[in-house]
Amino acid sequence: MRFASRTSAFILVVLCVLSLHREVRASCGAVSCFVVIGAQQQIPQQGVLTVNSIYNYTPMRLLSGTTGVIPAADQARQRLILDHHQEVRTITQTYTLDLNYGVTDRLAVEFTLPYLKRKHQHIDGLGESASEAGEPVNFSDNGIGDMRVTAKYNMLPALRYNVVMGFGLELPTGDTRARDSSGQILESSGQLGRGNVGLIGSIYQTFELIPHRLSQFAFASYRHSFRNRDGYQFGDEYQLNVGLNLVTTPWLVLTNQFNYRYLTHDNVTANLEQSAAPLGGEEPAVIDPRVLDRRVPNTGSTYFAYTPGVPTRPGAARQVPVHGSDLHVLHGPNTLGAGVEQQSCAGDEFYLRFHPLVSTCETSDISRRLGPNRIVGDGIRSRISSHLRWKVFEY
Repeated sequence: MRFASRTSAFILVVLCVLSLHREVRASCGAVSCFVVIGAQQQIPQQGVLTVNSIYNYTPMRLLSGTTGVIPAADQARQRLILDHHQEVRTITQTYTLDLNYGVTDRLAVEFTLPYLKRKHQHIDGLGESASEAGEPVNFSDNGIGDMRVTAKYNMLPALRYNVVMGFGLELPTGDTRARDSSGQILESSGQLGRGNVGLIGSIYQTFELIPHRLSQFAFASYRHSFRNRDGYQFGDEYQLNVGLNLVTTPWLVLTNQFNYRYLTHDNVTANLEQSAAPLGGEEPAVIDPRVLDRRVPNTGSTYFAYTPGVPTRPGAARQVPVHGSDLHVLHGPNTLGAGVEQQSCAGDEFYLRFHPLVSTCETSDISRRLGPNRIVGDGIRSRISSHLRWKVFEY
């Protein structure tokens, strides 16, 4: 049996600066940039394994003129406390390994595994002390996030266009029981995982307007997460991205894309309470003692951005926000408090093709493939092991 393969590599750097409204509120956690990288959405040839490694660095701070005072969704004790704490800062680093394997020329399976490192700080218990504004609380954790498994099928394979449908599961592999420096279980929105299975549907379309020179693409997706065992349910996510890729040389591609994201409010099973004014020296007052499924008021958002980029090695892209909604918050896989987010993303991508051989040594080779994923490059001489040859090509 023979396995086809090719290899390419690129680095994509994305800088995001997200401006929020003057009065904004959010729950603890982090948001993320969302750009379309064709190699992740497309179907590799049969036997081709596409490997993407992506790094995200997301520092978040308060906007000038904002208070950062937000509710607390205490899922462990089933309490939703309005105006309970004040966000200070959160730094999230995400290392993502993405594996995309072509089962056939039209069917692929994709595995996405994130590893997160998060540091968070906020002022807790506003209004509960008469002598100080609140208690500083720190949190840090690192570990595996929620893994995604996606099956993708090319509905309309052709030389100049493709339409790829995807259906995936988000598996609850991330930690949901981490505690902060006060010993309390951190809110669900700050945990590394969502705590329950999520369903993901997607569609990716591309068309070569000018063969081997100019192509158009579009990507849309929907995610729904079920309520976790702590009674917290993350809001649904809708994404729509459209853009153009211009091939200037075989190794340099210019990309421009518009990115839209809409997230509904989170929901928590809890009562409803109201914190006292700062320095009030009183416990939160119970507004409604009934434990019900309640919308978390500091979650949900709309976001629209323009992203120019250079998906090559080295390359860069910058996501420029065009519009932000009045739903008070930026919200992503895990949401962070009110403020400005500046995010850097970097990644390496390559493809592997393995050929069973009798010999252990390969000679130099040249491979060229034309189409929506144009790949041009020179093979390299390498000695791997018996019965294996490894070809590597530049994108």
